[in-house]
Amino acid sequence: MTVLRIYSDGGCRGNQSSSNTGGWGCVLEYGAATRELSGNAVNTTNNIMEMTALLEGFRAIRKENQTIEVFSDSSYLMECFRNKWYVKWRSNGWITSKKEPVENRELWEALLEYLDRHSISFYRVKGHVNLKTADTAGLYRKFTEWNGSRFTYEDFVHITEMNNLCDRLANDAMDRI
Repeated sequence: MTVLRIYSDGGCRGNQSSSNTGGWGCVLEYGAATRELSGNAVNTTNNIMEMTALLEGFRAIRKENQTIEVFSDSSYLMECFRNKWYVKWRSNGWITSKKEPVENRELWEALLEYLDRHSISFYRVKGHVNLKTADTAGLYRKFTEWNGSRFTYEDFVHITEMNNLCDRLANDAMDRI
């Protein structure tokens, strides 16, 4: 069975200010086929763009019951899924452990719909890595600490390159505003 991989990234220039621009980028990879997606928004946040990138990736999937691997540099996004924060959020009426409403609830709810439709694994990657100048051996060790040892060094390089592509797509989308 071929695994569908989704690489996603989002960003925001002027995050948390009254006027800012955001962009998101996503790449779907199914065997040798790839599809690039991107978009932008004004007066947004970094987290919203990260979540939107993944949501748009999910929305682009045409078949149900896919085996999906998601790669993102958003620790917020990845830790929510990997540690199942959403289970407590739902049971607490969408209130955090700090007794505050969960931010971006509508995006979380939209993302969570896909957990029932597919078999999804979530993997964290280091963002903004220049593979030509970085300590790739050290970054690969960190990658395996976060995600386990099932990925080879060559997988890590490919995943990092795809994540960098998503970053460029997000930045290009911001430049279009």
